[in-house]
Amino acid sequence: MFKNKGLIILTFFIAMALDILPLPMWAQWLRPDWVLLVLIFWVLTSPEHVGVGLAFLLGLILDLLDATLLGEHALAFVCTIYIVSKLQRRWMFFPMIQQMALIFMLLLIYKLVIFAVQGFVAELPSSFLYWVSIIVSVVLWPWLFALLRDCQRKFSTEV
Repeated sequence: MFKNKGLIILTFFIAMALDILPLPMWAQWLRPDWVLLVLIFWVLTSPEHVGVGLAFLLGLILDLLDATLLGEHALAFVCTIYIVSKLQRRWMFFPMIQQMALIFMLLLIYKLVIFAVQGFVAELPSSFLYWVSIIVSVVLWPWLFALLRDCQRKFSTEV
């Protein structure tokens, strides 16, 4: 059992910092969904510490940081993380290519929920490039998973 909650908090802090990091205008659409990817990792590897409740809280914090409609990311995170928590026991047996396909589907659900909420308040994205971050996030997943897994092993308090 992984006991280092400090590492979990640190990774969420870094993911939120990467999410609000200023990028050039041409790179805005390429920004991966850092917080969601880190959230998925921790739900998969440490479900006793990270779950739907924390996903809701992180979504509210991300709404405040991004200055979006309050509850937009919270709803999208809860929908996505609920599915991840149901798949958690089987996920680690999937090969990486299948994990990447699942990440694609989860990110698509996440983006569709955000798109629907923005549609209700008449603030739809102005470009089809809104969907490009899904591909960037899927390509990034194997490296992020390996990095977080190695950090988890290195800083684990288990003997």
